[in-house]
Amino acid sequence: MKFLVLYAHPVADSFGAAIHRCVLDALAEGGHEIDDCDLWAEGFDPVMSAEERRNYHNPGANTATVLGHVERLRRAEGLVFVYPCWWYGMPAILRGYIDRVWVPGVAFDVVDGRTRPRLQRITRFAVVTTYGSPWWLQTFVSRDPNRHALMHGIRHLAARRARTRWLALYGLDYIGEAKRRRFLARVRRNLRNF
Repeated sequence: MKFLVLYAHPVADSFGAAIHRCVLDALAEGGHEIDDCDLWAEGFDPVMSAEERRNYHNPGANTATVLGHVERLRRAEGLVFVYPCWWYGMPAILRGYIDRVWVPGVAFDVVDGRTRPRLQRITRFAVVTTYGSPWWLQTFVSRDPNRHALMHGIRHLAARRARTRWLALYGLDYIGEAKRRRFLARVRRNLRNF
């Protein structure tokens, strides 16, 4: 299976980087083909220009500046997002990637006022993320807008019966090394045969 891994963390020696390597290793162990898209390393520009916004609903013109990324997304059969949750959401570079690449004619169509998903090739959809705060704060206080956006919004654009995984580590700001190692083992276990 062809997996597109969307990685968003600027620090090469971070725990996020360790998670990224773990995801790549697990998918490789599972025999999958991997397209590793490290947004920071590739210098992806998350800022949508005025011209891009004007062309947003014009398929063809709306992909002119990001065609390489569009082609990578269209080839994918599986998708894994790897990023830290900052301020209740994904880093700006990843949000900008979605804004600029997941456009009408690529990720969806709008027909009679309704969204029609276009990413039917994607039958595996996973998110691997970390939170600095505890689980209860994300769940009961903020209602976890990050999880809701990815697993209920963005995921809707993939195949209807796509297999999903939500792998989140909470409390990263204060947990110890043992919990971090257990999380990496959980990620490896879940994605090896995904």
